[in-house]
Amino acid sequence: MRITRVDHWLVRMPFTEDILWGSGRRIGTTRLVCRIETDAGISGWGETISLIANVPAVFADIVAPLAIEYPVSDVERLHRHVLGAGFYHHKRAAVMAIAALEMAMWDALGKKAGQPLHALWGGKWRKDVEAAAYLFTNEPAGLTERIKGFLDKGYETFKVKIGFDERTDIALAEAARNTIGDRALRLDVNGAWTPGTAKRQLEKLAAFDPAYVEQPLELDDLAGHAALVARSSVPIALDESAYTLADVGNIIRAGAADVVLLDPHEAGGLWQTIKAAAICEAVGIPVTLHSGAELALSQSAYIQLAASIPNLSLAIDTERAYLGGDISPNPPVLQHGRFAIPEGPGLGVEVDVEALERHRVDGIAGAYLDTSRKDWFPIKPAY
Repeated sequence: MRITRVDHWLVRMPFTEDILWGSGRRIGTTRLVCRIETDAGISGWGETISLIANVPAVFADIVAPLAIEYPVSDVERLHRHVLGAGFYHHKRAAVMAIAALEMAMWDALGKKAGQPLHALWGGKWRKDVEAAAYLFTNEPAGLTERIKGFLDKGYETFKVKIGFDERTDIALAEAARNTIGDRALRLDVNGAWTPGTAKRQLEKLAAFDPAYVEQPLELDDLAGHAALVARSSVPIALDESAYTLADVGNIIRAGAADVVLLDPHEAGGLWQTIKAAAICEAVGIPVTLHSGAELALSQSAYIQLAASIPNLSLAIDTERAYLGGDISPNPPVLQHGRFAIPEGPGLGVEVDVEALERHRVDGIAGAYLDTSRKDWFPIKPAY
């Protein structure tokens, strides 16, 4: 079964509210959605995050043309083919574009086999998938109210963005712990700390018993993260440092993380994510999934990865609570803080092409910076 045609859409789904993080203000999620047609009459759908303009450019100029006549089962070969087209030393510029096409290949393959993707990856390891409530605000009082809303919906794991400034790091963590009781608490710094600040803040935050502190230092500083892992009682998780398979290998070699957050879009595909999780599994490190506000296709892919990977044992991040809509009439179901596992063939979700057209955009906006602060831009590390 070979690919005969590739179509794609750049779409922006607005958020129900602007969300704040250490790198700015986000007003919605921009995604690249693709559809492949095959010589067997089976179509496949894929999706990826589009934070910067290289994603649609690499997809249109490199990924889509290379895909024509590719067997849909050759996902590893496609990944390496794109890297070999000049991106082997610019991996981070290509991985998100590769991921959309690779997902569509898996979707078509699953449909051909009549099986959900988790059945192609070793079967169902868990019966459902826990999701973490994701909190974006720099105001402790507002954080408390938002957490209460997620508690009412049955969530048991809570992820709070910190990294705004030294004072609110502690205030936000304290407000969260006081509100959620003994439930799991994650704190995400987004690389805002210097090494010295990290030492001081981790010691203060230990009192709130975080499940982990995510990306405390700049993404390139594996030596600094390894030093924190060695001396801190608070587990250290890496996300921005862990894009590609090689990134994950370097993290493990350096002993730089207690937890690794994976993302198929940032790894260059679902298969690359499975391999990265296996590297971590071999040394006893649990993994989870980073969220960039997935629409139905990527959300289903996330759930099926989590369903089948044994050490993907931590609640996955999700920003679905902030989405103002979706592109599917049957998106994955999230109830009481848990996702049901799709059982239809392939990704197990359908796509509303009219919704794609309705949300189509020509460019990317609102992923970084903050329009309410004209001259502000994020600095890593910030303090």
